[in-house]
Order: sequence, then structure tokens, then C-alpha cells
Amino acid sequence: QVDLVESGGGLVHSGGSLRLSCVASGRIDDIATMGWYRQAPGKQRELVATLTNESQTKYGEPYKGRFTLSRDNTKNAVDLQMTSLKPEDTGVYYCYAGEVATTGSYYAEDYWGKGILVTVSS
Repeated sequence: QVDLVESGGGLVHSGGSLRLSCVASGRIDDIATMGWYRQAPGKQRELVATLTNESQTKYGEPYKGRFTLSRDNTKNAVDLQMTSLKPEDTGVYYCYAGEVATTGSYYAEDYWGKGILVTVSS
């Protein structure tokens, strides 16, 4: 079992900044991909940014140039620095860990955090 613990959400004015953090815990041997997704009310979950353990980064188009994803493989942690926030960035942000290999498990699995709310006021 792997747990993802998110922190750093909250309320911010338009143009402001926030930093989201996520730490994965458990009997983790390797995590192929870590990152964040966003879900707005009534919408599907969408990619914000992901970073592989081979340093390949992918950003959702609305977030390019404003958000920066960083990862600490030694801590199984990922941070999302969000700047120039807009009201349309409001939503629940979910930490994602993809293809997680754990000790004693034959298969790698994907995991999601519980989500953390980010609200950007206009």
C-alpha cells in the first residue's frame, strides 16, 4: 500500500502564487512518474504536470510557463510551484504516482492522493 499526502492548497488572489507538495510513503522501490492533475467542478480530471524518473516533464497547455514541477526521488516527493494564478485554475488538485513498484509486489500500480483544494479569487 502506498499513501500520497498532499499539502499547500488554499485561497489566493488572482496573480498570486501557491506551492503544492506531495510525499509518497510505503514500501516503495521506484516511482516511474509523479505529478499533479486538476479537477474543476463538473469537469473531468486533467493533466497539470508530470515528471518521470528519467526527467521527462509534461505540462498541460494552460499551465505552461506559469507552473513548475520539481521532484525529489530520494524523498518520493513532488512539488508544484504555481505562479500567475488565474480564477480558472481553481479546482481540486490531485497528486499522482504512476507505475509504483513496491517491495514484495509483482506488479507496479498507479496511486492518487485524496486531493487538495486550490481557490483563486478574481
